[in-house]
Amino acid sequence: MRIVISEFISLDGVVQAPGAPQEDTDGGFAHGGWSHRFFDPETLGPFINEAMSTADALLFGRRTWQTMAAAWPDRAGDPLADQMNSIKKYVVSDTLDEADLTWANSTLVPGTAAVEWVRQRREAAGGDLLIMGSPTLVRTLLSEDLVDELRLMVMPVLLGGGKSLFPTDGVRRTLELASTAIAKTGVHAATYRRAVEADAPGTTA
Repeated sequence: MRIVISEFISLDGVVQAPGAPQEDTDGGFAHGGWSHRFFDPETLGPFINEAMSTADALLFGRRTWQTMAAAWPDRAGDPLADQMNSIKKYVVSDTLDEADLTWANSTLVPGTAAVEWVRQRREAAGGDLLIMGSPTLVRTLLSEDLVDELRLMVMPVLLGGGKSLFPTDGVRRTLELASTAIAKTGVHAATYRRAVEADAPGTTA
């Protein structure tokens, strides 16, 4: 399986709370819902649908799963909602238990086992394992060199601080641009993949 990341991200690299004001206020973050004004369905809709079309399953961190689980079940009847509700979903958490997994087709992955669990999935046959949001989980997987593709919707806004996807460990990681499109709202939808001759893990900039 390929490990694929899909993210709304600001020009200064922030991915925190793109969807709603109270989605994630950690650190006093006050810009929740910042992505909406830039969402162009003509460009970003196909970009998101393309990622879903090759996904065999979704993987979330706890907070993102809870946000999604509160939103998607009530949207039945929309094609994307129906796919989100029916696809296999995994949530990484050491605080949730099976009784909390009320969103259909959700399975718990213990946080302490998450890296090895992803590594095993990546070595197995299958379609993509798609991760949306979940910046802490994504940052860990990038640090462990377990991400095959980054699908970024880079929005023309500076948020001045907030949660980032990217490790700050001094390791250089080379990617290749696989596709790009510009929305009429100024969003750059770009797909990056691991370079054919990627820098070896541990290379310092």
